Amino acid sequence: MSVNHFTGEVLQWKPKIHRDDRGVFYESYNEIDFNKRVGSDVRFVQDNHSISSRGVIRGLHYQLPPAEQGKLVRVTRGSVFDVVVDLRRSSPYFGRWSGYELKEANHIQLWIPPGFAHGFMALVDGTEVQYKTTHVHTPDREGTIRWNDPEIGINWPIEAAQPIVSRRDGAAPPLAQAEIFD
Repeated sequence: MSVNHFTGEVLQWKPKIHRDDRGVFYESYNEIDFNKRVGSDVRFVQDNHSISSRGVIRGLHYQLPPAEQGKLVRVTRGSVFDVVVDLRRSSPYFGRWSGYELKEANHIQLWIPPGFAHGFMALVDGTEVQYKTTHVHTPDREGTIRWNDPEIGINWPIEAAQPIVSRRDGAAPPLAQAEIFD
């Protein structure tokens, strides 16, 4: 797997793909290999699966301590522009974002450790995103930051003037007003 680093903690990699006349096989998750790559023992406790239409933006979501989540994200159908935002006040990258194209065809996966907000925009209809989390969803510890906060300045790849967002995501506060990590 090739690995790219963002702020030394968000990792992107492509698993080894085995192709033959039957199709494709790859390990989407191997606990031993994964923990070697992230340099710690990570335990996943929940799997999530979303299906979105083109132009849907989900996020920017995170959970606060003691329920913070790490996420291992992949696309099994379609493609997304996947975004992470560093929410750790002590980080030199606080408030900065990074974007990745994850798609069915490239098999790239993204490890997002606790301390980052996460969101994505579906680039095609019927896009399916699957991700593992290190903590169960905890509604009273969830946070959301506005997807188009000018302080963050995310450059979404397709016309986002009229994106499809949930009521909650559309009403999310900007970074300056959000409860975040110390």
